[in-house]
Amino acid sequence: MLPNGLRVILSKDQSVPVVSVAVYYDVGSRNEKEGRTGFAHLFEHMMFQGSENVPKAAHFQHIFNAGGTMNGTTSTERTNYFETLPANYLPLALWLESDRMRSLKVTQENLDNQRNAVQEEKRLRYDNQPYINAFLRINELIFKNPANAHSTIGSMEDLDAATIDDVREFFRVFYAPNNAVLSIVGDFDEQEARALVEKYFEEIPGQPDPPPIDVSESGEVARTQETYYDKLAPAPAFVLGWKIPARRTPDYYALTLAAELLFEGDSSRLYQKLVKGDESVVSIQGGVDERRGPSAWYIFALPKPGEEVVVIRQEIFDEIKRLGTWGPSEGEMEKLLNSLCNDAVRGRQSTMYRAQRIAEYALYDGDPYLIDSELDQYLRITAEDIKGAVSRFLDVEYRVVLDIIPPALVDEEAEMPAAASPLPSGDAKQHTAPAPQIPPPQPTPVAAPGAALGETAQVPVPAQQPADTTKQTDIGSGPLHP
Repeated sequence: MLPNGLRVILSKDQSVPVVSVAVYYDVGSRNEKEGRTGFAHLFEHMMFQGSENVPKAAHFQHIFNAGGTMNGTTSTERTNYFETLPANYLPLALWLESDRMRSLKVTQENLDNQRNAVQEEKRLRYDNQPYINAFLRINELIFKNPANAHSTIGSMEDLDAATIDDVREFFRVFYAPNNAVLSIVGDFDEQEARALVEKYFEEIPGQPDPPPIDVSESGEVARTQETYYDKLAPAPAFVLGWKIPARRTPDYYALTLAAELLFEGDSSRLYQKLVKGDESVVSIQGGVDERRGPSAWYIFALPKPGEEVVVIRQEIFDEIKRLGTWGPSEGEMEKLLNSLCNDAVRGRQSTMYRAQRIAEYALYDGDPYLIDSELDQYLRITAEDIKGAVSRFLDVEYRVVLDIIPPALVDEEAEMPAAASPLPSGDAKQHTAPAPQIPPPQPTPVAAPGAALGETAQVPVPAQQPADTTKQTDIGSGPLHP
């Protein structure tokens, strides 16, 4: 840890001449106040708008010209930024990340254009897609605590109301080095890497810790049933939602494995029963939203035209009851074992996967070495554990049923509610934050470390590495979203 509080983790791997850098900030939608939502995701965009020594859009140019890849995402739990480069470009990555941590250009112009960019993203990726906005609504039905319930993209009305002072304060409080983790994985010299981190990050002033947040929840969902009218939906569908325990608990592990058995892949129970067997469903999928506080468990089903939605939904509930009553078979447990080990091996082949997971464990749990033991936690889960967790948390009445109705089935005079109910307007001040520390005089601007980067490097970065299998629901990236 640096004197300013920045936590730094180095993991050396010389098998491939590449290096991955991940910076995780402990700020997500959970940190936002009612009436001031969407700030975490807005800042993901803002972080690519230039800093003291890096012009707007130059971050992309530096990384791509070096043959690297990069991105950023926002979730309820954190905002992260990451890049993979040929190994000799490590100084470039650290210089770029430190410059925006130190001196991001938080200007009215940048706020206005990135606020517009987020609102356009909302229109294109949510409002112009069938079924997607229902997923924004589902968390408001599962969770009672506003810190957990509102969507990561936030309210467009809240973004309109944001002032430059709001945004500057948000940056000061949450983008301080003591609120971040830096992980470096790949082919590097440890002594050189330590010197580079100290050179670029050590003089960035820390700040008092951000205000604490309360994400506690009662066991029941906020609302058990609702109808969502989707103007773009071609056919009726539904989403089911459950509130489940926090990440890294035995019940969470068991419910994650239950999800694998029920809806992950063509061999899953619900796919075999509803898609291949009855042929009553076009698509069935689900997910687990991993959070440090109460988490969520989802199933989305798109029935074939003419099929009875109520019947399909009951078949899903019946299959959940069977799993909660009898548990998984020996064959299913063997399948889970093989899948877990395969995913662990494939994930670790990627330096970026390891950089992200190490940073996550350091940020959430204070222990980056959990990457070495997390698999063991899953492998300890027995068939009896899965049966018990499903019975206690899924085969219950306090679950959400969200019916999605297309316009063809809606009375013309029926009211079409908004995609996700906007939260009430809040205090204009983003946070009751601690007083800022006065930073020392800024050093002379640092020139880009191009001359020391070995411009003749010929090592390409793989176009794709095994995906990060984290279960968190991300939104992003700001500048590079699909």
